[in-house]
Amino acid sequence: MQMLDRPLDRAADDQLTIAGRTFKSRLMTGTGKYRNFDEMRQSIAASECEIVTVAVRRVQTNAPGHEGLADALDWTKIWMLPNTAGCQTADEAVRVARLGREMAKLLGQEDNNFVKLEVIPDSKYLLPDPIGTLEAAEKLVKEGFAVLPYINADPMLAKRLEEVGCVTVMPLGSPIGSGQGLNNASNIRIIIENATVPVVVDAGIGVPSEAAQAMELGADALLINTAIAQAQNPAAMARAMHLAAVAGRLAYQAGRIPIKTYASPSSPTSGMITC
Repeated sequence: MQMLDRPLDRAADDQLTIAGRTFKSRLMTGTGKYRNFDEMRQSIAASECEIVTVAVRRVQTNAPGHEGLADALDWTKIWMLPNTAGCQTADEAVRVARLGREMAKLLGQEDNNFVKLEVIPDSKYLLPDPIGTLEAAEKLVKEGFAVLPYINADPMLAKRLEEVGCVTVMPLGSPIGSGQGLNNASNIRIIIENATVPVVVDAGIGVPSEAAQAMELGADALLINTAIAQAQNPAAMARAMHLAAVAGRLAYQAGRIPIKTYASPSSPTSGMITC
């Protein structure tokens, strides 16, 4: 057992680092779309996540389902990731990011300069604007933000955002809330191969097998909201997503076998008794 324990122990110690801050969990979750706060709290606990996104505009305006959200969670145990959801232009996103930083300070996270950057003018497919995202990212980095940009699975854009100083890139697997899984796996693989910052697969994951698939590709982390919040049993789904993220990461580190065209016997053929 000792020989097995060592690599598994190393995997257990494997941590996610973003902007110099370390996290044990590689699963991030959100706060939207839950039926009530109790389900949200139970799900976040079951997921064992340490980073939770909060849509700043919806909290600021007390949008339905967000009234009292800032007080609904224990922010001494969870790192807030303010989100510029609902912003259609770069200028809007920059203003909301500033509000998010102040909101984090009010909740006791004085050193929290994280922001999940979303610039989405498209109301039907909710696809991010690459030009507006890059423009906002450049401004926010200059203002000292740790920017986590939500993007299409575009390897060139991902590299450009990394070059301007973003601390992660967050390519979508498929459109937000669609549950279509990893429609962009080949591009996500290219982003992962070329990135020197963490790659967080965000949006479109519907079931744990898809979460594991993203981690098996080499993604550093996942952000999953709708698949958990809208499940028939959100807490159970949150736990399943946690286990999938762990399994996928461990499988990636273990290294899969090569894919072959023909069968290969699992038992050795040498030294066999001939009949």
